[in-house]
Amino acid sequence: MTSRRRAVFFTGETPDPRFGSLTTGDERAMLIYFVRSQRETLELKCRGLEAELADRAVAPSALSLLGLVRHLTDVERRWFRMALAGQDVTPLYPTPENADEDFDGAVADPGAIAAAWEAWRAEVAFAEKFVAEAPHLDVEGRSPLFGTVSLRWVLLHLVQEYARHNGHADLLRERIDGAVGL
Repeated sequence: MTSRRRAVFFTGETPDPRFGSLTTGDERAMLIYFVRSQRETLELKCRGLEAELADRAVAPSALSLLGLVRHLTDVERRWFRMALAGQDVTPLYPTPENADEDFDGAVADPGAIAAAWEAWRAEVAFAEKFVAEAPHLDVEGRSPLFGTVSLRWVLLHLVQEYARHNGHADLLRERIDGAVGL
């Protein structure tokens, strides 16, 4: 009797670009690779969905795939624009009145969905440019919560942050349409 894995690659039979392309190399290349793989996983878990992106996990949770996209947009913004680049910008979604607006404001409106993806892609592009232009991984910035942080720490933190939320995305996607995959 042959057993079959319940979860298969989301890409089906085609090779998955997130895996196997970099298994050796220097620290910087590895960190960039793992952050990129986590970002690609988030996009993959959301692919093919529109209004369903705003579907909530289970009451009373406000967790949704769109909320995760919005949340991770501000994670990228907070670490790269605010902490490392020292830009005087504010988060896009949380407000003083509602710190959870990234999740609470995730609604099934096509314009809001498109705007969330556009904002996420802009923050990722800024982060990728910042990393590419940084002279080394010891570039430092300031975080109100952690104090001095290095680019190395931020990249490691992003792997952790995306991995945790991609686990949420796995469960949300399965709840929406039964799709399970790596």
